[in-house]
Amino acid sequence: MRVTVISPEHADAPNPAGPTPGPEQQTAVDKALVLLKSLAEHDRDVGVSELARRARLTKSTAFRLLGILERNELVERVGSNYRLGAQLFDIGNRVYGPTPPLLQEWLLPHLADLYELTHETVPLAVLRGTEIVYVNKIHGHRAARSPSRIGARLPAYCTAVGKALLAFDHDAAEAAIEAGLPALTEYTFTDADCFRAELRRIRRDGIAYDRQEATPGLICVAVPVMGPLGRPVAALSVAGADRRFNPSCYAEALRRVAHEAARAVIAAKARGAVPSGRGALPA
Repeated sequence: MRVTVISPEHADAPNPAGPTPGPEQQTAVDKALVLLKSLAEHDRDVGVSELARRARLTKSTAFRLLGILERNELVERVGSNYRLGAQLFDIGNRVYGPTPPLLQEWLLPHLADLYELTHETVPLAVLRGTEIVYVNKIHGHRAARSPSRIGARLPAYCTAVGKALLAFDHDAAEAAIEAGLPALTEYTFTDADCFRAELRRIRRDGIAYDRQEATPGLICVAVPVMGPLGRPVAALSVAGADRRFNPSCYAEALRRVAHEAARAVIAAKARGAVPSGRGALPA
């Protein structure tokens, strides 16, 4: 059977609002959002001419809109270039309610412990629907090329952190399967029965692997951080380049750190430090 591989950068996602309007149909808001998305695509400052080209706008229109965004602290000017502003970070932290920032605070020491034990890239992620969102990350000088930047979202079925969380969330796992399991690489699980078997193994062993399933050349190993009543609230991972990375070497360190992290989350819940309502941890 032929497998069509969809790269993460160019995967087509459903657009309930319909197709993206062409430049002649865009409102000022559309154009401003395109500029923000263009800035978000690269981890460097970008000039007006390049932004205008990417957004298919005239330079004068891009400059005018960037001025409005700057006044609202959504972008920052650095010399003649621009970058995303701090206000976007504050807004982003409120997208899913208070839980991710609280998890960042409670679990950062444990993420640091994991880095000290491994000296590899160590992300922290949460499950949102059938996707994972990376909420924190520590890496050193030998960081592998990875899509796990803070705030990034990926389909849960093809990542170690995502599978570690889906294994303990039957409804989310079935929703992911029902939506389809398109191949991001030649190693992605695309068969529903094989994927369910993989989740059963993860529940049994308590550990998940991503062997180049989301990104070519990237190997990851992950474990869930369990909250009250044995339900996971996040997942910790160790990632490295396939040419030198042996994920089984980090399984014991991951389990030990995740156990301590779970104790911290449960203790915070017992103290009443977790808010109720939208974004609250499982009861």
